[in-house]
Amino acid sequence: MAKGKDKKALRGRAGRMQGGRGSGKAAKGHVRLWGRHAVQAALMNPRRQHRKLWATREGIESLDGELPADFPLEYAEVTDLARLVAKDAPHQGLVLECYPLEDLLLADVLDGDPSRPIIVLDQVTDPHNVGALLRSAAAFNAAAIVTQDRHAPPEGGVIGKSASGALEVVPWIRVVNLSRALEDIAEAGYWRLGLAGEAEAEFAEALPAGPVAIVLGAEGEGMRHNVAQHCDALARLPISEAMESLNVSNAGAIALYAVATRTTGE
Repeated sequence: MAKGKDKKALRGRAGRMQGGRGSGKAAKGHVRLWGRHAVQAALMNPRRQHRKLWATREGIESLDGELPADFPLEYAEVTDLARLVAKDAPHQGLVLECYPLEDLLLADVLDGDPSRPIIVLDQVTDPHNVGALLRSAAAFNAAAIVTQDRHAPPEGGVIGKSASGALEVVPWIRVVNLSRALEDIAEAGYWRLGLAGEAEAEFAEALPAGPVAIVLGAEGEGMRHNVAQHCDALARLPISEAMESLNVSNAGAIALYAVATRTTGE
């Protein structure tokens, strides 16, 4: 999808398509993404294979660039699009059905730039939180997020909307055994720093100068014992006693900022 093209050409191609309604669920083996940023990023991602785009005329006009002439596009009304997405989801006139991204290997990330932090999520299952963490990871130049495949939400529209396009940018590594992945991360030279509210050390004090992997646990339960045991150190964020804890996505964003400013100041 090329930038800088005349949007009138895009609207002209769309006008030749017929409107239609979906079934309310993505076809088997596909995912649905919605919202301008998520759809725009997916359309521009060369690693994405697309199946169909439903859009209002206003939604099409909001896109940057031009769709290919043969792109599977159907006009739809706002009420029709509402049937294609999660209840009350802010689709902004755009719903894209596409194939999931291909699986990536942790080894590929560990062979990359060691100055970029890695985010490791232990049983963070809320798709809004995972999406928000992806967005923060993109903003602060993290190398990847790592989750256990059995304890993380699947790729989908809620994550895509919350990530605001970062789902297409930040590598998402799914592993079978998170503890083993942490061992591999350590062998690659990363310091594994887990966030835990009960830790004595503050995050800035425990933050090393070299490569770092930030480990975050689920809200409430926190990290599992075995995962915490695979961290080199545990640290807490210095928040006021008026608040017991932070949302995991907010905590992750603060930790990533601390890493980014540490790197900048070296």
